[in-house]
Amino acid sequence: MPKPKVYITREIPERGLKIIQKHFDAEVWPEYAPPPKKVIIEKAKNVDALVSLLSDKIDSEVFNSAPKLKIIVQLAVGFDNIDVQEATQRGIYVTNTPEVLTETTADFAWTLLMAVARRVVEADKYVRTGQWKVGWHPSMLQGRDIYGTTIGIVGAGRIGYAVAKRAKGFDMKILYYDVIPRPEIERDFGAKRVDLDALLKESDFVSVHVPLMKETHHLINADKLKLMKKTAYLINNARGPVIDEKALYQALKEGLIAGVGLDVFEQEPTPLDNPLLKLDNVVIAPHISSASYETRSRMAEMVAENLVAFFEGKKPPNLVNPDVMKIKPLSKHF
Repeated sequence: MPKPKVYITREIPERGLKIIQKHFDAEVWPEYAPPPKKVIIEKAKNVDALVSLLSDKIDSEVFNSAPKLKIIVQLAVGFDNIDVQEATQRGIYVTNTPEVLTETTADFAWTLLMAVARRVVEADKYVRTGQWKVGWHPSMLQGRDIYGTTIGIVGAGRIGYAVAKRAKGFDMKILYYDVIPRPEIERDFGAKRVDLDALLKESDFVSVHVPLMKETHHLINADKLKLMKKTAYLINNARGPVIDEKALYQALKEGLIAGVGLDVFEQEPTPLDNPLLKLDNVVIAPHISSASYETRSRMAEMVAENLVAFFEGKKPPNLVNPDVMKIKPLSKHF
């Protein structure tokens, strides 16, 4: 029996790639930049499975060209780039790689928080550009304390919980906003559930950890930013469109908030003319919250596990559209 065909839209870490190459007839897009959509459409014509990333738009245009496509395996926890409803209707399984990146992403939220509060990036630039003329001065690059302040966590799922766990070590008061109660974060860290407006008004640090959906698009907008303290900092390593970037720039320019740490943007890569890039009180990273060797390797391994399980006729460990099983029951392919 011939091996099922898989198209992988980027070179993934070796730990997962080796497993895939052992079990499948796999082709990998060789370039660092993502393949154009027309390439994905062309490659999808003859494959049984597609391994995708967040930057790959997988919709009806792709599905229409892929009569043999049985499963889309996403190397990410998010999957807003995939039309899951359409995939389900067509009997196409969709999986992701959740949980594995929780701690790594929470670490990076704290990296952004501490860097912007203590002006680490500004300080690095200050030294490198020769501005450090005096050995020490009481007013040199003063930042804000983190210990003993109030953190507001917007979205208290796995990552929000992990951020709260770290906040507890800083003896912070923890507020959280979520559409559903999260008794575990209350029990374990003494967090208090409040509405979003109250959280924004009371927090010294606001860390965003919600998925991108219709209800969360521009959840943090001009009106919400006006509620924040002028001394407060905003952190986002969830999804870029959760924050209205134009409103954020205005809030920073007008001094309505003290600073921001961003790992995600409304458009990625963000253009060089994005005015946020010109502000010193903005710490910026290129969507690297899960970019540790350990985590990315485990994510690739999970991709392989989802693929192998499906083609062995088993429910993939990280199936995001379980209703598809009613439309297209599992069957063994090798």
